Amino acid sequence: MQKTEAAIEAILFTMGESVELSKIAKAIEHDTETTRKLINDMMLRYEEENRGIRIIELENAYQLCTKQEYYDCLVRLALQPKKAVLTEVMLETLSIIAYKQPVTKIEIEKIRGVKCDHAVNKLIEYNLVQELGRLDAPGRPLLLGTTEDFLRNFGVQSTSDLPMVDPVKLEDFKAEAEEEMQLKLDV
Repeated sequence: MQKTEAAIEAILFTMGESVELSKIAKAIEHDTETTRKLINDMMLRYEEENRGIRIIELENAYQLCTKQEYYDCLVRLALQPKKAVLTEVMLETLSIIAYKQPVTKIEIEKIRGVKCDHAVNKLIEYNLVQELGRLDAPGRPLLLGTTEDFLRNFGVQSTSDLPMVDPVKLEDFKAEAEEEMQLKLDV
């Protein structure tokens, strides 16, 4: 029975919402009455063992939930600041914005060669990039720039303090990029 109860637990945990008794019974290959008894036994045991989770019944369906007395812990956890993780794509996009600001998404995409919506949205969410206004051009595209948080996080007082790109390395990079594009075109 332990293995069957573990299967029920796995089903309820994975689904995250209420699951009809008949579907649970079918999944564990038992009849509904046996399944109901197993779940009721699990519900009692969770209470006796003072676990942080419980199983609730909702109109002939069951759901695995957190016990109400632990909600405060969950709220404290949810309120903790999340550490922003910058992917390579986000760093690349942020670099373009930092050096070219004010810049539009179209300009960023022209430089990167791919769409940048997700990266820009994440950078705005992390408060590293902000909307600076709109370009006076057809469609009035948004202008993007860095925030004070960007400066603080990267340890610079202004964007003029950002490191300059070595002109020799820049030329090498351009030649490398052109060579790579030519190879792609030849294929």
